[in-house]
Amino acid sequence: MNITIIGLGLIGGSLALDLKKTRFATKITGVETSKENADEALKLGIADEILELGPALKNADLVILAIPVDKILELLPEVLGKIPENATVTDVGSAKRKIAEAVKNHPRRKNYVPAHPMSGTEYSGPSAALPDLFKGKITIICDQNDCGPQHLALAEKMFHLIGMDIAYMTSDEQDLSTAFVSHLPHAAAYALANAVQSKENRNIIFDLASGGFRSTVRLAKSSSSMWHPIFQQNNDYVVEALEVYIKHLESFRDAIKNGNSDELLGLIENATKIRSILDGENHSLIKNEETNVKLYTK
Repeated sequence: MNITIIGLGLIGGSLALDLKKTRFATKITGVETSKENADEALKLGIADEILELGPALKNADLVILAIPVDKILELLPEVLGKIPENATVTDVGSAKRKIAEAVKNHPRRKNYVPAHPMSGTEYSGPSAALPDLFKGKITIICDQNDCGPQHLALAEKMFHLIGMDIAYMTSDEQDLSTAFVSHLPHAAAYALANAVQSKENRNIIFDLASGGFRSTVRLAKSSSSMWHPIFQQNNDYVVEALEVYIKHLESFRDAIKNGNSDELLGLIENATKIRSILDGENHSLIKNEETNVKLYTK
């Protein structure tokens, strides 16, 4: 299968490695605006060749857009207009509503399968690509009823082959869910990094930094070119998530400030309940009757 990947950074590059390893891809053609990234991807064997967009789409069976969400929004209509008639297009963007809206009336809308693989690291570029990055993780497929059956099946096969489970949601449900589990943690990490860097004695703080601080602020190393447009495209749900988070931060602040020991202990003990929720995860089949969100394992 001829696969074209637009963007050969962490996610696009890791997909390429896995799709080659599983032999799902017979050839990987890359599209990269950065010559440095293009040369590096070729050197690392991530892509077999690098072409301009038009030639790269000409013989593609599957096209994957692995670029920032603002670039997906801009490029997706053009990609759908240039692909072969039966080619499938998918993307890996973390915000979906605006992208889906942009192509809802496109003549080839059914060729497009909106997806969001929930995996990654704080690093970027082709050298950050990792084999098995997606194994055991979840990918969200959005608005599956708007996808052509053969295109949906191909995307499902690809994600299952690289070891992912699949959740099905609307674009709106996806953006709301990821605002809390992905976008909020990144915003909080950026804020924490800014807070510590604003202190005059920050060098002493950094000298004392250990596992807790480093693991909490780790996400602040994530690429601004990726996260800035995510926050912009999903601004309403990110703001909602931040407001909930700020409310809980204020509860901790007030309990500590007012010396309310019982209230503080209660907040901590309530928070530790997350352990049983996370440790008890069972993703073999989840269905939410209110939202019709479904998740299936391979």
